Parts: sequence; C-alpha cells; structure tokens
Amino acid sequence: MSKGNLLIVDDTPENLQVLSATLSDQGYQVRGVVKGKMAIRAAKSAQPDLILLDIRMPEMDGYTVCEHLKADPDTCGIPVIFISAIDDVLDKVKAFRVGGVDYITKPFQVEEVLARVEHQLTIRRLSQQLSDRNQKLEQEIQERRKAEKAAAAASKAKSEFLANMSHELRTPLNSILGFTQVMIRDLKLTPEQREYLGIINRSGEHLLDLINDVLDLSKIEAGIISLYESSFDLYRLLDNLEEMFQIKAEQKKINLVFLIAPNVPQTIKTDAKKLRVCLINLLGNAIKFTEQGTITLRVNLATEALIDQNPSDTDSSLLSAFPPRLRFEVEDTGAGISPAEIDHLFDAFVQTETGQKMAEGTGLGLTITRKFVQLMGGTITVNSVVGKGTIFRFDIKISPAEVSPVTPQSSQRVLCLETNQPIYRILVVDDTPENRLLLIKLLEPIGFEVREAVNGMEAVALWESWQPHLIFMDTRMPMMDGLEATRRLRIKEKERLSKLNSAPDFPRTIIIALTASAFEERREEILAAGSEDFFRKPFTEEQIFDTIAHYLGVRYRYEELSEGLPLPGSSYRIQEKPDSFFCSELASLPSAWVTELAQAANQLDEAMIAQLIQELPTEKADLAKALTDLLHNFRLDIIVRVSQAVINYKDESDAKSTIINSIEKR
Repeated sequence: MSKGNLLIVDDTPENLQVLSATLSDQGYQVRGVVKGKMAIRAAKSAQPDLILLDIRMPEMDGYTVCEHLKADPDTCGIPVIFISAIDDVLDKVKAFRVGGVDYITKPFQVEEVLARVEHQLTIRRLSQQLSDRNQKLEQEIQERRKAEKAAAAASKAKSEFLANMSHELRTPLNSILGFTQVMIRDLKLTPEQREYLGIINRSGEHLLDLINDVLDLSKIEAGIISLYESSFDLYRLLDNLEEMFQIKAEQKKINLVFLIAPNVPQTIKTDAKKLRVCLINLLGNAIKFTEQGTITLRVNLATEALIDQNPSDTDSSLLSAFPPRLRFEVEDTGAGISPAEIDHLFDAFVQTETGQKMAEGTGLGLTITRKFVQLMGGTITVNSVVGKGTIFRFDIKISPAEVSPVTPQSSQRVLCLETNQPIYRILVVDDTPENRLLLIKLLEPIGFEVREAVNGMEAVALWESWQPHLIFMDTRMPMMDGLEATRRLRIKEKERLSKLNSAPDFPRTIIIALTASAFEERREEILAAGSEDFFRKPFTEEQIFDTIAHYLGVRYRYEELSEGLPLPGSSYRIQEKPDSFFCSELASLPSAWVTELAQAANQLDEAMIAQLIQELPTEKADLAKALTDLLHNFRLDIIVRVSQAVINYKDESDAKSTIINSIEKR
C-alpha cells in the first residue's frame, strides 16, 4: 500500500531520478516532471498528496508555479516543499510567502528529505481527518436541528391534542356533574330518584378520575407539568381524605386509621394538589385490594433518607433544615404484590395480576404518583408480602410556611341570599349552551340577576351596557376568546377611569376565568390577562358560591346538611371528628390514661369511659366533647380504634428509642 502520492518538479534529470528512486524505495508513489507548466497540468489532472518543487527552472520558476497552484481552488490545498541550492534568507522568506510549507537546501541528505516529507504528509492527513470530522459534525448538527424542530412540532401537536381532548372531555362532564347538583336541590325528588342521581354523580366523578390520570401522564411525558408550591393546612387535607375514604372502608368492613405524629406541622408549603393526588392513589389502591384488616396512613417527619433516594436528596444540610422532609406510609393488609411484579409496578398502563382480575382503573395511578413525588423532591418505595399486605412509603421536601388560622370546613349548603343586600349582576360567558344553563340554574334561584353571552364580543358589549359585578368567563370561545375579551374589558375600564377625573362611580368588574384545559400551567397567562382567579371544569357549586362571596362580599342563608338533603357523594352517617384529630390529641396524653380508655371501650364500659373523660384537663375540652359525642352515639368502636392506634404508635416510638439508645451506648 502506497504511503502517499508525490509530484517532483526539477529541470535536472539527475536530481529527479535520485529523488524518485529514493522515495519509491520508501513506499511512495512518485511522478516527475521537468517544467513548471507540466507540473501545473499534472497537479490538476491527478492531485498529489505533496509536491517537491525546485525554484530555478527555465520558462517558469518555482515561485511562479507555486503561485499558480495556490490560486487554483482545485490545487490550493496541496502542500509544497521547495528544494533549491539557493540558501539566501530572502529567498526562503519568499518561498513561504507564496505558499510553501517547507524549504530544503541542496545538496540535501536523504534522511532529511524523508523526514520532512513524512512530517508534511502527517499534517495533511490530520488536517483532512479534522476536516472530515468537522463536516460530519456539521451534518450531525443539521440533523439534530431537524430532529429538534420535528420534536418541537410533535410536542406542540401533542399539547394542542391534550388541550382539545381536555376541553372535549371536561365540558360534557361539567354538565353531567353540575346538573346533578342542581337536581338534587329539588325537594320533590323521590328516594329512588336521589339514588339514581347519586349513581350518575359517582360515575361521573370516576370517569373524571380516569380522564385526569390519562391527561396527567400525557402532561408529564410532554414535559409540561410544573410544581406549584403554596402554604396550606395539612391537617385539613388529611381530614378531608379520611372522611372521603372512611365511607368506602366502612362499606368493606375494614379499619381505616390515620396516624399523624405530634411533631408534624399543621401548615406546610408544597404542591397541595399533587400531594393530594398521591395520597388518593395510594389509599384508593389500598382499599381496592384489601378485603379485611386495616389500612393505616402514617405521617411523620423523616429523620433519614429512603434507601434508594437520590444522593443529592440525602445531603445533611437538607436533613437539618426546617422541616427536613415529610414522610407518608400507606400500609394495608391486602393481597400483596409478588416480587416479579414489583419491578414493573410503576410502569405506565401496567397492572398487577390482582388489579387485572378486578378490571378497574387505567394502570396509571402509581406511575403518576411516582412522577409527582419526584417532582416534589422525593422518592417512593414499596415493600410487600404476598397474602399479608403492602407498604408504600414516600417522602417529599417541604418549605417553612406561615401559620394561618384554620378555616373550618363548611357543612352547610347555600339556600338563598340574605336580605338587605344589593342586586348582584353576574354575566355568564360560554359558547356551550349547557354550561351557561348550568350556571344560570345555580345562580338565579339563589337571588342573583344573571345574563349570558356566547362569546367575548357579546361579553364586551354587555359589560358596557349592563355593568355586571362579576363575570364567569370561559377561556375558549369562537370569534373572541375569553383572554382577549378580558384584556379588552380591562382596557375599557382604564379608559373610563381616565375620563372621570375623580373617584369612580362604578366598581371594578370581577372576572373569574373558567377553563376546561388540562394545563394548570396557563394560570399565569390567564391572570396576566386581567382575571382575578380561575378554576377548571368540572366545578362544584361550593366553588361558585365561595368565589362570589370572596370577591363580592355576598352573604348567604344556609341550610344545614343534617336537616336538609346531602350533596352528591356525601353520607347520612354521623359527622364525627376524623381519626387524625383524636390521634393528635390522645398522643399528648399519658400512656396509662389512653390504655385505660382503650380497655374501657373494648369492654363496653360506658361508665368508665365517662369517668375518664371527666378527668381530662380544661385545655382538652374539644377532645372531651368529641369523645362524649362518640359515647352518646354508641361509637365505641371508633374509640377503640383511635386509642389503640395511639398505643401502637407510642410502642413503636419507644422501641425505636430503645434501639437508638443501645446503639449509642455501644
């Protein structure tokens, strides 16, 4: 194999023969010419890898030949080594100036020529390789740019598809769930009709859960879901969940226990909605796959990271911050999960063998839960024994939150407006007739004056002529959407204010955006357009009435649910305090007293329970009343459950403390 193609240009045949023979012996392919013009033609016809060029030649010297070669795009890249008997510095400088890469003085040593030739050919090879790599890299860059454009287009198409699907699915569900709330108000309904409405409402909510699962997973995969941290009452969230799942647990005759450690802060800062979704998925699965026994939710401050947690998450500085991490454990006594299935438990659309037999759900709940936990800075793990039960654990980062007063959960339903109030004008803007009718049927019977518009243009015109106090504005409408209508209304408000030159004689119109979009991430865009607030469809009547009261200061007359009719999804059972209340209160009392209470309740000794309640200090008045209510309502089973849960929790804590102390003593 040739080491390279060389062209030798020298008008002296002897020199030409010596160089050709020497280089050929070393493995080079050599051609020789004796004139400059011949050299130029030879270089163009079959480009050599290197040219050895004599300077002094008749007709055209070496400098001129080199200039011609460098001026031609086809030959400008060929390296030229001058070989000459001229040893003057100025001649050497000129040789480099016209494009030469090296200069050999005659008489030359063969070894020197070979070394310089090999050196220049190596440089040329490396330069060619670099050029090839640069060209390949440029091609890869172009291909990557094309791929990025295609991915961006696909992501945009997926986002548009999600937005359309969300709108198309949520809009009819808004009507289905909304009108059940309107119809349940009718006092003439028969018990059978109420049962049917309850079935419709529960089925609609189940369908909404499935839709939310699919849309949430699609948003995660599209990379368009974000973390929205806010301060909220953790205890209230847990109480709501306990009340939600207590009914299902009682229907299956299994125990549901919430154990909240005393050091868990009541107000925390994280993404409340995503935390709620995680707990609903885990508790829902636990109840679904448990036929007997107990389901326990434990909440405490984590003192160590989970085993498979990210190294960055176990940094000691994070664990020493307030509060370090909040840990949740959902334990059940259900069917359990086989080791072979655990490896794929969090994969999308994958269900366990037990789940497949039940033929419920989408197989997305655990996938979404893991994604949400990771988004909140945590990790989820699972331990399971087939036939005995399963424990899911996850922890999340939480930030310090300002303690705010706890707002009691309303157990009332709006009946009508209080007397001696202004006539409040409310404009409903939506292109879907069913959605407009739903809000009209909710608001008019309460005492509001309501008008409707089918798009943003009508809304702007009605605002100018009617001056509504509040507008429920759909964001997605033909001709003019809700965002553009909101912007125009705010501009018109400013124009009217600028003409008054004094205090305005009309209030600012409150605009509440209604959206069926799956993208909560549009909140900033909606608020920036001029809306005071927004919520997604399907909405509840409580959201509507609470929003109006918050922004307009409206006062309502209420009917007590215990005296009236329950809302869809509620229960006829006695509204006792949730387990989390009792566990938190009992945990601060002496263990001996709690043990006596558990024994008395287990033995159905009502007199002893009453005596123990009387022993409570005055600062435990709320606990005393709650226990008395349970006693009067013959719910000794609840007293047994919560007191025994506190005893078990204290035993576990004492055991851990003993182990830690023994280790420290070693």
